[in-house]
Amino acid sequence: MYQFDFLPVIGAFDQLVFGAWLTIKLSVGAMMIGLALSIVFAWAKTSGPKPLVWAIDAYIEIIRNTPFLVQIFFIFFGLPALGLRLTPNSAALLALVVNFGAYGTEIIRSGIESIHKGQIEAGTALGLTRLQVFRLIVLKPALRAIFPALTSQFIYLMLTSSVVSVISADDLAAAGNNIQSQTFASFEVYFVITAIYLAMSLAFSLLFSLVDKRYFAYPINR
Repeated sequence: MYQFDFLPVIGAFDQLVFGAWLTIKLSVGAMMIGLALSIVFAWAKTSGPKPLVWAIDAYIEIIRNTPFLVQIFFIFFGLPALGLRLTPNSAALLALVVNFGAYGTEIIRSGIESIHKGQIEAGTALGLTRLQVFRLIVLKPALRAIFPALTSQFIYLMLTSSVVSVISADDLAAAGNNIQSQTFASFEVYFVITAIYLAMSLAFSLLFSLVDKRYFAYPINR
């Protein structure tokens, strides 16, 4: 009969907390950089020249149709052949940014295309530049429409980040693997890790819900 013993996990709980903190840092950093990349690419897709649109489409299709694990291996093990060596954490961040950028571009593009052309024409008639029209008239209403999709993508990204442990990045999953190899308390370790991931997902869902109500609800609160 298996005897459940959570004491070894409790004794190494500080490692799990540190791993969870690094997971959050990686995920938030990847989202911020990936979101900026997505906005630029979405703008280019909707108003850029054809060769640029084709290049962005190729990037999106490659990322969306290949496993995230392969993308991490390519960045961490493949890029050194070209002279670019990254630490595990840097490679993990780059892989997460590249992955989020592809999905985020399509999400933001759909939001941009949901804006009525009459609003854009009105902004142009007022003498606004294309960048001002995009920033003041298109972007914020588009973000309001796609905010739930972006938040869901972030939570998915945070959960997917557990894969980066395969290149020894110091995330929550890697911390759990280290503790399991030392204590052999497999059930207890992964039970606690599951609970931590669930708690982080629920906490971010609540945070994003509050942000949605504060900044994107109708009428807009100021």
